[in-house]
This record gives sequence, structure tokens and C-alpha cells, in this order.
Amino acid sequence: MSTPAPFSTKDRILGAAEELFAQYGFSGTSLRQVTSRADVNIAAVNYHFGSKENLVNEVFRRRMDEMTEKRLSALREAVEKRPGELEPILAAFVEPALAIAQDRHGGASFVRVLARAYAEKNDALRKFLSDHYGHVLRDFAKAIAAVVPGLSKETLYWRLDFLSGALTYAMSDFGLIKRPTGAAEATHRARAARELIRFAAAGIQCPSADPA
Repeated sequence: MSTPAPFSTKDRILGAAEELFAQYGFSGTSLRQVTSRADVNIAAVNYHFGSKENLVNEVFRRRMDEMTEKRLSALREAVEKRPGELEPILAAFVEPALAIAQDRHGGASFVRVLARAYAEKNDALRKFLSDHYGHVLRDFAKAIAAVVPGLSKETLYWRLDFLSGALTYAMSDFGLIKRPTGAAEATHRARAARELIRFAAAGIQCPSADPA
């Protein structure tokens, strides 16, 4: 029996960790569970990741690097080709994330992992996400501010926070609107994206509340 290539072993570990983190959370998952699910020994985990904290980070990096690239590419295109329009900017933020949820190769597990990141208090993970992906929100905030100049920075970030929460909820497909029988998954996700983009555009553009 041939030995799997290193990247195959690494990918198996990441896939197993993603499934277990989705099911049990970060603190509730042990490296022993990961090695058992991935059918590797602990030395393989130490070789590829060094620690459980790094393994958690790499589970996110595997999905979010690609999503970030797609988001920022779509944002540049929106700003260049449809200047002054808000919905294309929001589409650049929303659609790549919903595409992950539709991915049949672990997308649903990653959505649950993402929800865990919101729900669990994990300062190291939050710092990692902020350090590596915080620039994405800043780039989108800058683009939105150019289109909706009347918002204060604080108000804009509040509304981006609300959009991020609503997007995570939409990714989980946990809401009242279920995919109709016979409807394709891609069609259902496209409808979810359109509705969320319109909802977010209306919310972002509404006048600020009186501070008093």
C-alpha cells in the first residue's frame, strides 16, 4: 500500500477537523478525535500544523483565502464597471459567501464552523480572523462610504456587522424560507442572495437614527 502524498494527508486532516469542529465546537474537539477521523497519527498533525490552534486557523484559511480573493475581485469589478451603485458592492460581499454554503465538498460543515466562531469565545481565533481578513471589511466599508457618504464610520460598521450576521444566517439555510421541492440549490441560493442584497441596501441607505 503506497503512502499518501503529504498534501493528501493534510487535506484529510483539515476535512476531519472541519467536520468535528462543526459538530462539537473548537474546545469540544480533541486532536485524538481528529486523528481518528482522518486516519492519521498525531505526528502527522504536529508535522503539518504544530498545534491545535494552528489547525483551527488553517481550517478557516482553507476556505476564506479563496472567498476573500473572489470578494475583492468582484468588488474591484463593481467599483470600476458600476460606479456609484450600492447593490453590486453588496453582491460582491454576499455571493462568494453563499457559494461556499453551496459547495458540496464540506461547505455545510464550514458554515457551522463559521457560526461557532461567532458564538464561542475564542480570542486567539478572533485575532487570527481580524489580522488576516479584517482588511476585507475595511475595503468594503470604503467602497460603501463612497456611495453612501452621509453615514458616519460608526454607523456604517454597525450596518456591516448586521449584514455579516444576516449573511451567516442565510448561509446556514436555517430560516423560515426553505428550498422549494424540485427547485435547484443554485436557484434557491441565487434568490437568497438577491433578497439579502436588496434588504441590506435598504438598511445601509436608511437615515441614521437621532443620537438622542
